Order: sequence, then C-alpha cells, then structure tokens
Amino acid sequence: MTAPPTQGVPLAAVLARADLGLRQIAGPAAADVPVHGAHTSELTDPEPYLLGGELLLTAGVHAPAAPVDGYFEEYAERVARGGAVALGFGVTPVFDTVPPELVAACERRGIPLLEVPPRTTFSGVARAVWELMAQARNAELRRVTEAQQALASAAARPDPLPSVLRQLAQRTGGFAVAVTPEGDEPHHAGARPPRAVSEALAELTAVVRPHATHLFPTPSSAADTVDGTHLSAYALQTGGALGLATRVRSPGDHTIAGAAVVLLSLLTGEHRSTADTRRAATLVDLLLGADRAEAATELLGADTTWRVIHARPLSPRPAPDLATPLTATSPSASSAEPLTRALVPSDQDVTPHTGHVLGVSAPALPRDLPLADAQAAHALTRARATRSPLAHHRPDDTPAPTLAALADKPALVETLRTWLSLHGSWESTALALDIHRNTVRQRIARCGTLLDTDLDDPDIRMELWFALRRTR
Repeated sequence: MTAPPTQGVPLAAVLARADLGLRQIAGPAAADVPVHGAHTSELTDPEPYLLGGELLLTAGVHAPAAPVDGYFEEYAERVARGGAVALGFGVTPVFDTVPPELVAACERRGIPLLEVPPRTTFSGVARAVWELMAQARNAELRRVTEAQQALASAAARPDPLPSVLRQLAQRTGGFAVAVTPEGDEPHHAGARPPRAVSEALAELTAVVRPHATHLFPTPSSAADTVDGTHLSAYALQTGGALGLATRVRSPGDHTIAGAAVVLLSLLTGEHRSTADTRRAATLVDLLLGADRAEAATELLGADTTWRVIHARPLSPRPAPDLATPLTATSPSASSAEPLTRALVPSDQDVTPHTGHVLGVSAPALPRDLPLADAQAAHALTRARATRSPLAHHRPDDTPAPTLAALADKPALVETLRTWLSLHGSWESTALALDIHRNTVRQRIARCGTLLDTDLDDPDIRMELWFALRRTR
C-alpha cells in the first residue's frame, strides 16, 4: 500500500518534540521514515482502515488477556501490510512496558516502534504530527513564492536567460538547461548530471519540441526518472524546451518550473506579432493592478467561451497534460495534494486522466471566469466524493436525483434516510441503527456511488430527503 499524496514529515521530527517524550525502541533510523498522518486503533486487524504512511497508535487493548504465542507477530504483519510506517505503543493502562514480542516482531519487519509514555495522549501525538505537516506545507508555499520572485528579478537582469536558469537550478537544487528548436543547448545552470541522465534529459526535451513528422500534437510537458534522478521537460512557446533534472522532487517544483517556462518563452522570442505584444502589455497591466475581468477579455477575446478545469492527483505524480498552455499547478493550503487549474476552449473535449480527479466548469465568457472557477472547484469536490475520475458542473436545470438505484437495497435506503434526518452525523446514525460508524460511512459512500451524486451538496441532500419522504 502506498502513502497518500501528502507532504510528509520525518519521523525524527516527531521524536524531537520534547513535549511528547516519545522514545524509539525498534526499527530503522527515524530520519529516513516519512510520516503522512497519525491514526489510533485498538482493532486486532487495523489494515482495512489504513491509507498508508501513518503513525499507528495503540495501547494494546486488542491483545488477549492471556499471552498467546505468535499474536504480536501476526499483528505486526497486519500493520506492515496496511502500510503504516511506524507504530506507537502507549504504556498503561493495559501494559506497563512494551511487550518484548512486539519489539522483536517490529525489528524483524523494519517497523519503527515508539514507546508513548503515560503522560502523553494519543490525540496530542496526532496533533503534533498535523502541526508539523502544516508547517511543512507553509514552508513549501513560502519557498515557491520566494522562487517566483527571484525568477522575476532574474529576468530583469542584463543577462536574463542565464540568470533565470541559475535561479531555477538553485531553487530546485538541480540542473536546468534551455534547448533551442534545433536541439542546441546554449545555456545551462547547475551541476550537470551523469552521462546517462543527461542523454535521457535530452531525449525528453525532444519529446516536447515540435516536429513536422509528428502525427499527434506535441505534449506541453513530459517527465521521467533515470537512476534516481527526476527529469522534467517543458515546451517553450518559441519552439524550444526547458529541461530540469533534480535528485529530489518537491511538491512546489512544478509551479516554480512553470514560472520559469513563461519567462523563458518571453525571453527567447525573437519576433512578436501585434497580438503577442498586446497580450504581453495586458499581462504587465494585470501584474500592476489592472481589472481582472478586463484583462481576461483582452487576452482571451470578448466573445469566446472557455471551461475551467481543476485537477488533483490520486498519488504523487506530475500534473496532467490538459492540452492547453493555460495551466498552473500550485500547492494547496487547504489540501495535501497540489491543485492544477487550466483554461480550455469550451468546444475542446475533456477526458479523464489516469491517476487524477478532474472537475470541469460550464462554458463561460472571460468576464465570468471567476464563477467558472468556483464551478470547477465544486465539480472536483463532487468527483472526489463519488470516486469518479471526472465530473462536470451540475447546471441548475439538472433533473433531481432519484432513488431508483437503491430500489432493491433497503439497508442502504434506511441508512441514507437516518443519516439525512440526523444532519449527516456518523455517530448519531450509528447509534440510531445500532451499527458501527464505519459501516455507516461505507453505506453512505455506496449510496453516493450508486446514485452518482455528491452527498456533500446541500441541494442534493434536500432533494434526496424529499424523495425519501415521498416513498414512505
């Protein structure tokens, strides 16, 4: 099981919190273990409830009162299969010390085992993990902002192109190269990687450079990994390409590279049409505080309609190729996954992309793009809630949802009715139906899938409630 697409923090950072008093007693070095969350469970088998990447916390309540040979061996095996990267064992009230059998089992499987002292609550450990993750996300947002400012300053220097490449290499800790449409490399910055990696990067930049023999449109970006080095190539509007090779890929690197692509496209353009000059002037006006609606109309045309796309990855991966240069990817302060936003002509087909979830707005004129952006965000939320790869904006005249898909599933109907009547409370619904709250969650998720609708939408909930009232 793979870790969720969140920006993890080293387990060593959690151990360094003096207020927690945690102590590692088994497993590999904590500095090499990334933690993506914390979860408490006293189940004998926590595997079905783990996403992967968690610090799993337990006090051993699940352990049999009388010692049973092999119990902790099997428990450690289930923890490992569930994808937990570390196990925290609370001493007291069940055990006075961490069971030696568990220590040995974790050591054999390479699971870091932490002793949680009596004074430290599991909720305190979880809060510390989320605080550290929030700090990491904020630091990444600051890094991206500072890098974009540095790139803009570099573009204003007397030697702008090599200056931008130097800043890009420094800010990503890698090697950056500008490639001409003919394949030459007049400028580069950073330590050049080994020959095999350099050759692979040259081949990757050739993929995004236009060729007359291509039967299909040239992609705007491409990515690969060679000998542990992450490679990225981005098409420049002038026909050239930007190549980037880094040993470590951070969530904000794609956004930093995107800013460099815009600047390099402007810097390497020898001739500009009147339209290009007008667009460049409009961008400058916008940066200096011009009205957004007027700028969008000037750039995109007053009578053309566009769709906004929001996309998030299901696992760490490059942004999807949405067949448009009007794309931006950035870390999100409200979510662990980076958000890609794009503009496409309204007559362009939008199809699902493997490994990503997409939300698409209704067609909109440039002056209405803020509304379309909100529609795309709402559609993305619905797609994630229904576990669909793609969802379009639900217009106001969309027919109300029906319960036909639940006709032969009385347990789901009753669970949905109770859940809606109790304002979406998992605990209250579980008590009312005398079932476990995880069963409630599973049934409601199943209802959303079968009904193909977003149960987080208050309008949908209202319509379903009236539909359920009519069936009584």
